[in-house]
Amino acid sequence: MKALRFGRNAAIAVISAGALALTACGSDNATGTAPATPAASGAQVSGTLTGIGSSAQGAAMDVWKTNFASANQGATVQYSPDGSGAGRKALLDGSAQFGGSDAYLKDDEYASSTTQCGPDGALNIPVYISPIAVAFNLPEIKELNLDAVTVAKIFRGEIATWNDPAIAAQNPDATLPDLKVTPVNRSDDSGTTSNFTDYLAAAAPEAWTDKPAGVWPATLQGENAKGTSGVVKTVTDTPGAVTYADDSAVSGKLGVALIKVGESYTKISAEAAAKAVDAGKPVEGRNANDLSIKLDRATTIEGAYPIVLVSFHIVCSTYADQKTVDLVKAFEAYVVSDAGQTAAADAAKSAPLSKDLQDKTLKSIESIKVKS
Repeated sequence: MKALRFGRNAAIAVISAGALALTACGSDNATGTAPATPAASGAQVSGTLTGIGSSAQGAAMDVWKTNFASANQGATVQYSPDGSGAGRKALLDGSAQFGGSDAYLKDDEYASSTTQCGPDGALNIPVYISPIAVAFNLPEIKELNLDAVTVAKIFRGEIATWNDPAIAAQNPDATLPDLKVTPVNRSDDSGTTSNFTDYLAAAAPEAWTDKPAGVWPATLQGENAKGTSGVVKTVTDTPGAVTYADDSAVSGKLGVALIKVGESYTKISAEAAAKAVDAGKPVEGRNANDLSIKLDRATTIEGAYPIVLVSFHIVCSTYADQKTVDLVKAFEAYVVSDAGQTAAADAAKSAPLSKDLQDKTLKSIESIKVKS
């Protein structure tokens, strides 16, 4: 049994009178029961917290739920990985207490969040950083160099075979097959799709003329499947297929592209993804405690991987009762803590939040209160 410790964030034990300093099993498949440290009030949190959303967060959410329940015998977190769009909708219509989304709330969604969340609206809190892999099924080929324009043309169906000159020119040492390229996209409203198309629109605007969106452009042909697991399975079962998916879901199963950034090709990694996120900027016009991040998809920073998703837990700034506030704050404080981020990195290959971003998330969580 390994205790989960908050390290530099010990202060989250006193986030509120009802918040909790957690200890629990630290393994990815924790099954035992660990004693929980009492909150400042002497009481542990209890009740059921319901979330809906991002399938990319699936592996991380599994370990977060397990560890949190181990530390709080009266608390349960339920999470249905129905996609980012479903998560945002559930938070906004009140059918879930938090939404998991690989894209922050759009301006109109943010404006409408005041209905459920009070005058200050919802809070977008970064909890999970992961690179999105351009993953393919090619015999004997585990890596390919690709620039943004080539990736865009592949997913637009403008590159028909894997030995196309545009691919061959970037991979002179590879033996490329005369095999049909079969692009596979998400069929659901997906934050992964939103992040991927945002990258294509910013880094290859001459080739990708559609606006970034969570729903794949209806005018483009190709295969589709629901959820991260759906597209990965389709590509795994289809020689020549290619998709975009959370790196943790494709590692060891499929070939993965190195993406051209500046004058070199960047290998996908948690560290490279975190470097791209740290270069992002806050989204303007939001609550002071909202942490929506606008990424620079066309970055030329050496070693940054620009096809990255920042996955959020979208919570209300106010809830109807103190019990719900305490439960939300305790769970989210664990998720962004050193222990929670390490557990996610071990389970899902995600990149831990930087110290600066972690401190901002704690401040945001601290601000959650009961509706007046």
